[in-house]
Amino acid sequence: MSLKNKESESAMRGPYDLELSANCLACKCRGDGFFCQLSPAELKDFDAIKYVSVYRADAVLFVREQKPRGMYVLCKGQVKLSFSSSEGKTLILRIAGPGEVLGLVSTLTGDPYEVTAETVRPCQVAFVSTNDFQQFLRKHPAVFGRVASHLGSEYKTACEQLCAVGLGASLFERVAKFLLNWSVEGGAPGNGTPFTLPLTHEEIAEHTGATRESVTRTLSEFRSQGLIENHGSTFVIADRAALHEFRVRSERSQKPGPRLLRLTPIRRVYSPDMGHSLRKHVAKGRKSA
Repeated sequence: MSLKNKESESAMRGPYDLELSANCLACKCRGDGFFCQLSPAELKDFDAIKYVSVYRADAVLFVREQKPRGMYVLCKGQVKLSFSSSEGKTLILRIAGPGEVLGLVSTLTGDPYEVTAETVRPCQVAFVSTNDFQQFLRKHPAVFGRVASHLGSEYKTACEQLCAVGLGASLFERVAKFLLNWSVEGGAPGNGTPFTLPLTHEEIAEHTGATRESVTRTLSEFRSQGLIENHGSTFVIADRAALHEFRVRSERSQKPGPRLLRLTPIRRVYSPDMGHSLRKHVAKGRKSA
């Protein structure tokens, strides 16, 4: 469902009980996002070029290597940004939240989208076509500063995620950090406050660079230690400090697996008879030469 903005329209109730706001200045979702902080004049022009839509969970906004049509401003909800290989392996780069802009680089350069964007839960999204956004930038050149800042933030987040997956010391650390960060983003920064984690074990594995089975075992270990509780997609971190300490302690005490076992050097035994035999063969070879 979509709504083309008109100044005579302010808001309407859409599917999934999400409100489609036609006016950024009066939007209840307005926060610290990229476009939320524009000037009134800039927001008015932005209102005139955006299309507001509501997407169900698991809806695909765009796929990697697709020719860009424009960019998507996430007003409400969460969107999964991921890579997939030809072998079917998937790595989740990050989960985008309200206020973030998706597909901005491709909209500016004309290159294909770098990732696949798929909704995690019902989302309210504002779409702006490539041509409309480029005209908007020409009219409001001051927005280029915010564009540069946003791209820098995206780059930093991508580097942090790749380092966590590629250089993470242990799976305990990656999963613990994932839970701690998700709880903060979900508005539950304290102990004992429930938050919703609408991802499957498979998706958590794709985000942490692990397998579904190993994530299941890690979460079970956290529960057995009394660090977390969960009922379906609702999670509670009982002791954030203990969970953080547990990931460090687990890294230090983790026993080496098959890949980490050191091979015992083979001790070579040398005897005079072996040396005599070797010299005899060398001398025989010289005479033949």
